[in-house]
Amino acid sequence: MADASHTSIEIGLTAAIVAVEADEPRILVSADAKNEIRAGLPFGTFDPVAHRTFEIGLRAWVSAQTALNVGYVEQLYTFGDRGRHAQPDDTGAHVVSVGYLALTQMSNNAALRAAGAGFEPWYRFFPWEDWRDGRPRILDTAIVPLLEQWTKSGRDDPARPPGRSERLRHCFGTAGSPWDEEKVLDRYELLYEAGLVEEARRDGRQAIVAPGKIPPLGEPMRFDHRRILATAIARLRAKLKYRPVVFELMGAEFTLTELQRTVEAISGRHLHKQNFRRLVEAAALVEPTGETSTATGGRPAAVFRFRRDVTQERPAPGLRVGGRS
Repeated sequence: MADASHTSIEIGLTAAIVAVEADEPRILVSADAKNEIRAGLPFGTFDPVAHRTFEIGLRAWVSAQTALNVGYVEQLYTFGDRGRHAQPDDTGAHVVSVGYLALTQMSNNAALRAAGAGFEPWYRFFPWEDWRDGRPRILDTAIVPLLEQWTKSGRDDPARPPGRSERLRHCFGTAGSPWDEEKVLDRYELLYEAGLVEEARRDGRQAIVAPGKIPPLGEPMRFDHRRILATAIARLRAKLKYRPVVFELMGAEFTLTELQRTVEAISGRHLHKQNFRRLVEAAALVEPTGETSTATGGRPAAVFRFRRDVTQERPAPGLRVGGRS
């Protein structure tokens, strides 16, 4: 009979809390108390006595731990694979974590610093996802060659179509396929399956080459928090196109340049200025305040605000920026 310590389940809540500052998307992370792994997402245990719902619990402990009141919150997925504990011989309760995406305004409050938490650029963890200045070098110098080697190193699993080569092509835009910015999780999962990220090797998965020959592919996170973050990034990138969630990250008033840079930061894509402005105008998501701003140092720019009535006028108001490069 199995020991109860190996079969008990604990429900956790994990939050990917996103803000944008200085044209960079940032994620709230906290340091590991043991300093074994540098960063992880905020998380806590669900208390069914104190919290009527998961979301109430999430908001309560985020506020208690960081004094941060998050705005937009949505549930992502439930994460419960083996490997959520860093050590294979961990005999504690197995944690099943409900992941959330939360959006907020940038904060530098003392409570965050006191808790050892802070906002860090999310491209620190996924450097291959930032295409604003063109195709990232890490793709051609490390990731694609290693994955091509992996596709040739073993047989395809019939239980998991499509095959390795096809998945590489679709996820990483090889062999003439376009790059789809929404496939953040698919790309991370492929790197994990190939044993090319530190989390995979920590979980006991073998890489196709010696670990010393694998360059750092983004900064690792504790448990499966980088998988949760990948899920959050993918969800937010998709959501931009059919929901006005980007305005949860903006101030009450902004210029169209500030709005464009925020959308570019999240999507990891450079957008043509005039095309973006026509898109915003056609979507009727903003309205002018009548004021101007000289914050950019150039000619005065018109200031806008989010037109909240748009959510009542049609079911899917968003910025339908192109999905592939």
